[in-house]
Amino acid sequence: MKRENSAPTMKDVAREAGVALGTVSKVVNGLPVGDSYKIRVEDAIRKLNYQVNSYAQGLKASKTYTIALLIPNTFDPFYASLTYHINIALMKRKYRMLLCTTDFDHQQEQEYVTMAQHNKVDGIIGLTYNPELIVEETTPFVAIDRSMGPKIPCVACDNFAGGQLAAEKLSDLGCKNVAFLRIGSSLVNEPNKRKAGFENGCLSRGLSYEMKILNDGDSYEEFEQFLSEHMSDGKLTFDGIFCVTDRLAYQISNTLRKLQLRVPEDVQLIGFDGIRYFGDMDYHCSTIVQPIPEMAEMCVDLLLRENTMMKPPLVCLPVAYAYGGTTLEG
Repeated sequence: MKRENSAPTMKDVAREAGVALGTVSKVVNGLPVGDSYKIRVEDAIRKLNYQVNSYAQGLKASKTYTIALLIPNTFDPFYASLTYHINIALMKRKYRMLLCTTDFDHQQEQEYVTMAQHNKVDGIIGLTYNPELIVEETTPFVAIDRSMGPKIPCVACDNFAGGQLAAEKLSDLGCKNVAFLRIGSSLVNEPNKRKAGFENGCLSRGLSYEMKILNDGDSYEEFEQFLSEHMSDGKLTFDGIFCVTDRLAYQISNTLRKLQLRVPEDVQLIGFDGIRYFGDMDYHCSTIVQPIPEMAEMCVDLLLRENTMMKPPLVCLPVAYAYGGTTLEG
């Protein structure tokens, strides 16, 4: 008999469902049982409002069923989307996510790694910028966009192919003289390959190109000055621009309009990331789309694999071009 005001137990569920305790245990832990037994157990769980003690489950299995995610912030749409899809991928596997936002602070990144290790999370997924980040070899870790050594898998989109695709698309749309604009971390990481891919695409198509590259912290006014210097008789010498992120493409689009230039009639613009309004509606700009759901799934899959020999050092997932109103096509 269940004690009044006490939380229902697995034994109470078994009694209510009229099945053995072992059958309830199998249903709770996702193990196969007959459909009729599963339905009876699930009905009893709902009726009694039985709550699975995941902490106790973790103690028995020497697991916490919790994964730490290190990410700069969640107000940037790209990071927010990545966070959302990683959480969904973990939930499907009955894992919880411990969200750690770093705001690009190198010390915070290291402190979060240490904290995650002390809390004994089952692993860490990190999009980090600390060039000296220390991760113990015994800690399961998957990096996003940054190779951190042969024993730590890195998941990224194919940044080189994305840069090349941007150049080829501008060429297909009639551009002859293009610019590459970048602002970002000086850290050696996968997104840096967008530049090499763009150069390769320009060379293969015979496009004339120039580059303006800034590091984080540099004044955005340098881009405005760069574009102003390439104005002649009210026209820009470039007819196409590739921005290394959609965020930068948005800023550049506003600058071009201040210069009395029309986008895309006077200048065609392509960004990178695949950011959408409200997360799932129209694209902010014509863009090279990162496969964020697939990247999230891959991060979780690699992290939870028990066979370390089956974890490749780098996984590059394919990108695609999407029209978003800043190029001459509908």
